[in-house]
Amino acid sequence: MSVDQDSAALTMRDTVLQMWAALSRRDWEAVKRDIKPIYTAPSPDAAAAALDEFEEKWGAKHGAVIRLWRNAWNEFTPFLDYDVEIRTMICSTNAIESLNARYRRAVRARGHFPTEQSAMKCLYLVTRSLDPTGTGRARWTMRWKPVINAFAITFGDRWPGAETY
Repeated sequence: MSVDQDSAALTMRDTVLQMWAALSRRDWEAVKRDIKPIYTAPSPDAAAAALDEFEEKWGAKHGAVIRLWRNAWNEFTPFLDYDVEIRTMICSTNAIESLNARYRRAVRARGHFPTEQSAMKCLYLVTRSLDPTGTGRARWTMRWKPVINAFAITFGDRWPGAETY
């Protein structure tokens, strides 16, 4: 992918985080449902139509959110070149924030690492132990597998071991 698409992904992530900060908590579920057609749209025209529908419904109550999307629109359109799985993962931060929280907790508990390899091993073990009972690991893998495959295809030159997927 090009540098424009990489910066589009960062801009999109920042826009999404600012959007959630601007919303009241009681509207999150409804807005999440209504915003999904924008970032899963197959083309910029379809995304613009979805944004217009979103504005009709939420413009009066959350005008700041509409302005965020309108101001970031030129940076958003290259974002549509990514696969739907990657776009969904970038726009829904819950799984990533949960994983980051577990990483931070493990690093804080450990305190220091003698080598970079020991730090990577700690993060690897945290990732592997996301479900210590083993009952949900298959669900976790199934939820992330399409995203991992999309990353391996899109960023094969930057994805470690992409040829083995």
